[in-house]
Amino acid sequence: MTGKTAFETRFGFARNEVLLGNWRESPFSRWSFQNVGELVPSARVAAASSSREAPAQDIDGLLGEMVALTGGAETVAAFLTRSDTDALTIMKAGKIVGDWFAPHMEFGARHIIFSISKSLTAILAGILEGEGVFDPQAPVTRYLPESAGSAYGDASVRHVLDMSVSLDFEEAYLDPESAFARYRRATLWNPGGGRESLADFILTLQRLDEPHGRTFRYRSPNSDLLGILLERASGQRLAEWMHEKLWLPLGAMSEASVTVDMAGTARTAGGISVTPRDLARIGEMMRQGGIANGRRIVPEAWVRDTVSTGGDAEAWQRGTMAFLFPQGRYRNKWYQIGAASGAFCGIGIHGQWLYVDPKAEVVIAKMSSQPEPVDEPLDVDMVAFFEALSRMI
Repeated sequence: MTGKTAFETRFGFARNEVLLGNWRESPFSRWSFQNVGELVPSARVAAASSSREAPAQDIDGLLGEMVALTGGAETVAAFLTRSDTDALTIMKAGKIVGDWFAPHMEFGARHIIFSISKSLTAILAGILEGEGVFDPQAPVTRYLPESAGSAYGDASVRHVLDMSVSLDFEEAYLDPESAFARYRRATLWNPGGGRESLADFILTLQRLDEPHGRTFRYRSPNSDLLGILLERASGQRLAEWMHEKLWLPLGAMSEASVTVDMAGTARTAGGISVTPRDLARIGEMMRQGGIANGRRIVPEAWVRDTVSTGGDAEAWQRGTMAFLFPQGRYRNKWYQIGAASGAFCGIGIHGQWLYVDPKAEVVIAKMSSQPEPVDEPLDVDMVAFFEALSRMI
C-alpha cells in the first residue's frame, strides 16, 4: 500500500481527479484555479520584467482584528477562512503592505480572476479609445459586420461596455442543459467543445423586445464580444496587445494568461489569470487615474468616467444586482459602489474581488475558491469586510 503523494497531502485529492468536467467544483478548484492552463488552452502574456517580486508582507497583526458583518463580529482570519480565500494582497498609498495565502497557494502563483477579466478588458478598450482607433459610441456592426443578424445588430459598443444589451440569455451557471452550458463548451471550459467557436456562438444570440440601454443585464457574452471587437479594431491578438499596452507600462512582475477557444479567441469575459500583486497593481493604476510608474496607461477622463461620473443609475436599479450596491452604477465593466469613499471594484464568480477605496488610498485584491459561483449573502459581507479592512490599514 502506497502513501499519499505530496500533491494529495497538500490539496486533499490526486491530480488525475481534476477534469474538465469538474475543475470549477470544490475541492478541485483549490488547485485548478491556479492552473487553468493545464485544463483549457491558454495564451501567455509575458511579464514586464525579469526582476523578482519583493518578499511577501505578512498581515499577522490584522488577523485577530474584529470586523462587523451581518452575522455578528468576526475576526479577519475567520472571515478569510469562511470565504474560501486563496490569496489576499493589500496596498496602501501605492505600497504593498500585506499578503496572505492559504496553505494550498504559494506566493507568486497565478489565479484565475473570472469576471474581473471583464474589467481588465475594458481598460484595453479605454487605451484604444485614447488612441483614436476604438469608438464606444459606434455600432457594433462597424467592427463586426457579421453581427447584423444577431442581438448586437442594432446595439452600440457602449451598450456592450455597460452591460445594457437587451440580450435573450441567462447566466445559468449550474444548468448543464442551458444555453450557458453551450456557451461554456464554445469556450472549451466544458467537455464537448470544439464544434463551435466562441464567436460563432455569440452571433447566434438574439435580443429581447426591450430597447438596448434601458436595463443593466449581466451577460458574459457581451464581454467576450468586446474582446473580439478590440481585436478587430487593433488588428492584433488580445494577449499580445495586452502585453504591449498594459502589462509592460504597468510593470507587471509576473506572466499572465488568458484561455482561448478553438479559433484562438481570448475568453475576455472570464479567462484571465494573474498574480494577486499584479491584480492589485491594476487597482492602484485605476486609483491613480490611469497612471503607473509615472507613465500614463489609460486616459484620465476614461478612468474618471469609469469609476466616478459615468454609468446609468436607473439602468442599474432595473437590474438584479442593486441589492449589493443600492446607490451603485456600472460603467465600462467596473462597479461604482456609491459610497462616500468613492470605492469601486471588479468582481468575479467564486469570490474574486479587486476593491479600490480612493479616500483611504487602499487597494485590496482577493482571490478565492468559493464552492458556489454566486453567494449573494457572502457578497454583502464581502463589501462590509473590505470597508472595515480599508479603515484598519
